[in-house]
Amino acid sequence: MAVTTPRAKTLPIQSAVNRIVHALLHVPLLNRVVGRRLIVIEVVGRRSGTRYDVPVAYTRDGPDLMVGTPFAWGRNLRSGEPVTILLQGRRRSAAVTAITDEAGVTEAYATMARDNRQFAGFNQIGFDADGAPKPDDLQLAWANGARAFRLRPL
Repeated sequence: MAVTTPRAKTLPIQSAVNRIVHALLHVPLLNRVVGRRLIVIEVVGRRSGTRYDVPVAYTRDGPDLMVGTPFAWGRNLRSGEPVTILLQGRRRSAAVTAITDEAGVTEAYATMARDNRQFAGFNQIGFDADGAPKPDDLQLAWANGARAFRLRPL
């Protein structure tokens, strides 16, 4: 299958939305509500060295947090290189395991889609009659550059 542009699309005002969400995640009482599904990952550009704060939906999997993205910022997260996250109002380090193979990404995206229907909708993952994520949609997400990450807060 040919790789095309990511199926997930950012909003025209995504930068402003990210700033608002980032600010809400720093407010002590609001971060409990907003932070139920969102964390901020501090991503450092590998070439530029610029730090970006990226709000992203997560799914809990035991002690780990799972996140996924088809966007370029994900290329800056590498297995074995810790990142800083903002989780429920607290900054902490997290160990990163990058998942880039087809089986791993489709399994991780299926888990995240089942847990968070907004994640599924954003990534254009539909569900079959039994409520399971559609395998073709999961495979297409991977083919279009989706990556998944397992973050273990330290």
